[in-house]
Amino acid sequence: MSFTAPRNSLGALDADAAAVLVSAAADVTLVVDEDGVIRDIAFSSDELARDLDGQAPWLGRAWIDTVAEDSQPKVTELLRDVRSGNATRWRHVNQVSVSGEHVPVLVSAIRIAGGDRAIVFGRDLRAISSLQQRLVETQASMERDYSRLRQAETRYRLLFQTAVEPVLIVDAASGRVVEANPAAAGMLGQAGRRPVGSALLDMFEQASREPVNMLLASVRATGRGDDVAARTATDQRDVVVSATLFRQDGTTLFLVRLVHTLAEGTAVVLPKHKSKLLKLIDSVPDAFVVTDHEGRVITANAAFLEMTQLASEEQAKGETLDRWLGRSGVDLDVLLATLRGGGPIRLFSTALRGAFGASTDVEISAVTIMNGGKPSFGFAIRDVGRRRAAQPQPGVAATRSVEQLTELIGRVPLKDLVREATDVIERLCIEAALELTNDNRASAAEMLGLSRQSLYVKLRRYGLIGPDDGSEGD
Repeated sequence: MSFTAPRNSLGALDADAAAVLVSAAADVTLVVDEDGVIRDIAFSSDELARDLDGQAPWLGRAWIDTVAEDSQPKVTELLRDVRSGNATRWRHVNQVSVSGEHVPVLVSAIRIAGGDRAIVFGRDLRAISSLQQRLVETQASMERDYSRLRQAETRYRLLFQTAVEPVLIVDAASGRVVEANPAAAGMLGQAGRRPVGSALLDMFEQASREPVNMLLASVRATGRGDDVAARTATDQRDVVVSATLFRQDGTTLFLVRLVHTLAEGTAVVLPKHKSKLLKLIDSVPDAFVVTDHEGRVITANAAFLEMTQLASEEQAKGETLDRWLGRSGVDLDVLLATLRGGGPIRLFSTALRGAFGASTDVEISAVTIMNGGKPSFGFAIRDVGRRRAAQPQPGVAATRSVEQLTELIGRVPLKDLVREATDVIERLCIEAALELTNDNRASAAEMLGLSRQSLYVKLRRYGLIGPDDGSEGD
């Protein structure tokens, strides 16, 4: 729809005024003749003019030669409509700059009355094209993420449904079962009724509900909790209950696992590779010991029995590891405190005493394991006596390092720490004095303010000389 009275409203416009109005109406304006050759061009956007290399490369060229190949049919159709006097509609064409860059432009054309030329109006579509491209990339990324989520959910469903271990998903707020795998449904279902929608605590006998409830409260408050033993209400079956907290869609849920406990004396048939692994542990030269949470031996391999000079495993069972471990009497307390705190132990230096007085320098690594719903500790003990004997100073006593003393702070009494620290400092001072005097013991004693006899006592104490070395000659 055009103006109702253009002569009155617009007045007598000359060519310059008309050119200003036409160029302002679009981002780029072309004047083409009836053969489609560009006779003039104007830009209202400096950025577009720069990207299309200005006016010079366009003048005198056929408009169809300045567009991309896929846009040439659109230009031909547009010019045909203009020549026939038909109304033209907006078309999307890609203008090509001299550098080869494609610039999307939305164009329309109008024939100049009383002449053989037409005016082509173009609007810059790069901003819209960029948004469309980002939208397409975002949609493709969402499709990929959605596909990965579907695959992950399929794997989860398959694992959840085929697991032989009973697993329940429980709403943390209401305590009701949201989902249960077939193994859990078979164990906890009553009279053919599935456990979904039932209260979790109702699936256990009365005496077991409080421990299970305390487990859930601990996991909800701290994110972790020790496994508890319970008995199911349907078939009075003993199970070990563990729980893990997680969030999904703004809801807090528990993943509850029920592990069957075996009656005493029930044989366990292990897979072949597991049996081989147990045989390997029993025959390796390093000692392996499993204790309860109080440090009492549950089982030990042959290497441990050899180090402690015991004839059979029965002699070790039920005894605390402190009977054979350490020199200061605090080593086991330190190890148990670290393990109860949830951390592993690596290369803890100490000594292992035999039943008949033999002592072996060892390094201990230990971890916490669960046994029947209760924490137990596994110790790997390695003999390092030969390795230390091969060092430049044979027979050096296993005094703790400064790093080890630092780790003991807060775990052992202060008096034990002071005694250990004093030994470390005293030995370091003696070693430094001997090094400064080129192993001249008389000069070292004088430097330390000791009598030579006192120095010899301390040298024997720290294993810096043999027990029979009493010579004072230097």
